[in-house]
Amino acid sequence: MTNSAPILFVTRDDDPDANAWLTTLRAALPEADILSFAAANNKQRQHCEVAIVAAADTDKLSSLPKLRWVQSLWAGVESLLACAALDEVLIVRMVNPELSQTMAEAVLAWTLYLHRDMPAYREAQSQRQWSPRPYTPASEKRVGVLGCGELGMTALARLHANGFQTLGWSRSPKHLPHSQHYQGTAGLETMLGLCDILVNLLPATEQTRHLLNADRLAQLPNGAALINFGRGSVVDDAALLDALDSGALVHAVLDVFEPEPLHADSRFWRHPSVTVLPHISAPTPMASAAAAVSDNLRGFLQDGTVPPSLDRNKGY
Repeated sequence: MTNSAPILFVTRDDDPDANAWLTTLRAALPEADILSFAAANNKQRQHCEVAIVAAADTDKLSSLPKLRWVQSLWAGVESLLACAALDEVLIVRMVNPELSQTMAEAVLAWTLYLHRDMPAYREAQSQRQWSPRPYTPASEKRVGVLGCGELGMTALARLHANGFQTLGWSRSPKHLPHSQHYQGTAGLETMLGLCDILVNLLPATEQTRHLLNADRLAQLPNGAALINFGRGSVVDDAALLDALDSGALVHAVLDVFEPEPLHADSRFWRHPSVTVLPHISAPTPMASAAAAVSDNLRGFLQDGTVPPSLDRNKGY
């Protein structure tokens, strides 16, 4: 990097956290010259080799001709992958142990919400009904997690520690301590048939789009429930609504949608068997994310080392 090539922080103009991110990143890496995109002059933009990206503005990134790699502050990078101008740019996802713990906390919280019949009690309260329901031990509930990366592995460990039977699925082989693992198409179909609660943590890729379609949702046991904390595109919305309408699925906790924010006229808002969340299952912890980014950037500043980037064919 040259003296005229600072690291640029790129986000949307309306990002309310932009100044806080910039301050936190500079504190984590004081030896670097980190500028906002708006503060950089034309020469600095022309020579920029690395950008830190929050809420991705691909038009800004596309205007950086010497950009070599992008450090995302989020685990999800589908908007960056969809930008043709970035096809030759390496993309580094956020890998943050604290983020994994935050997601695992959310998975456990909403699994317990479903396990302890909280939606039914919410409805009973609205009807002013005193209606105790029978209790089922966690050890008799099977919770399956789609996606066995860092987020999925941590979530499975948290679920297992709280007594649930745990199952995990991924496309490739994995060793899952304390959890039964399934892989590939055949493994997915087998696992779906066993899940009382299914948790989706998969990213948005061409391979995962509508992975949970009508046929696959129908493979879940009657009365199963769904938690989607991965990406909205993984689930076929129409098929999900049909399954909920018929009672085949008892409830869905949805934190991600396609597109976002969720349209005001979506049936999900008013469906009695749906809990809508505004994409809050695993917010990126700013301080720990900045620390993780600074570790990656420090190696680049010292000797030009670019950290491992995502596999574009896999999308993660």
